Amino acid sequence: MSSHPNSATAQLPSIDLPNRNWPKWVSAAVSVTLLAVIGRQLGQLDRAALLASIPASPGFWAALLAYYLALPLSEWIIFRRLWGLPVEGFAALLRKLVSNEVLLGYSGELSFYAWVRRRGGMSAAPFGAIKDVSILSALAGNIATLAMMALAWPFVVTHLGNAIRLRDVALSIAAVLLTSIVIGLLKRRIFSLPGDELRFVMGVHLARLTATTLLSGLIWHCALPATPLTLWIVLAALQLLVTRLPFIPNKDLLFASAALLIAGPGSDIGRLLAIVASIILVIHLLVGLLLSAADLLREARE
Repeated sequence: MSSHPNSATAQLPSIDLPNRNWPKWVSAAVSVTLLAVIGRQLGQLDRAALLASIPASPGFWAALLAYYLALPLSEWIIFRRLWGLPVEGFAALLRKLVSNEVLLGYSGELSFYAWVRRRGGMSAAPFGAIKDVSILSALAGNIATLAMMALAWPFVVTHLGNAIRLRDVALSIAAVLLTSIVIGLLKRRIFSLPGDELRFVMGVHLARLTATTLLSGLIWHCALPATPLTLWIVLAALQLLVTRLPFIPNKDLLFASAALLIAGPGSDIGRLLAIVASIILVIHLLVGLLLSAADLLREARE
């Protein structure tokens, strides 16, 4: 580990805009947009039906909380090493997660970049590190997808041959491989961080993907304990595989179909997957509501 948090990024070029107040306006714009989108989505939720179907198991909620916090916690660990990110940065990373999930992809990176620029002293040029961490996250996902594909291929051919075109699977694998190879070949031009920091970031991302795959299985097992945990872990791995293949249409439907094939007809698996997805969406909305409101109040006081 570097003795100085900023040493890894001290020499990176920074992005300077004419208006020094732009981070403040970006933060306010993201907060207002988040509040608008959250208000609309909360109004569309069937809250009564969702509350009636929520599992009561403490293990379910503990596993779900760990699953939800895995990404921002892993990123906090990464940026803590790179910049000495303070504890309050965890809230900024939570906001980054919600922005990416509720608004647009990479809107969270913009919000987090603006947050870092407003708080000088952590990094003179945060853009390079944020870019590298995002690219390595995608690369780690590619590696996990290829590993899962190798393990799941017999199942895909045997059980999903009628539900999925193997040509689409082959194209998806080729795209994942090509992306990973291009990143590897151009790493000196793409990445800004030194090699030891890149290896650390990749290790944290791979550990997080392993943890969230296992936690997904544990969440479902706690809700339906009669179903073996090993079956849920297989489904969690399959979900990781299906959702990351770029040329597979109707990914959610395909995963639900695969889950029903594994669990058998008449199981509660489809309903449970829908419930868990709805709960995670509600958590996104509530976290975004609180963080955006707090950010706007802070902006008003300043």
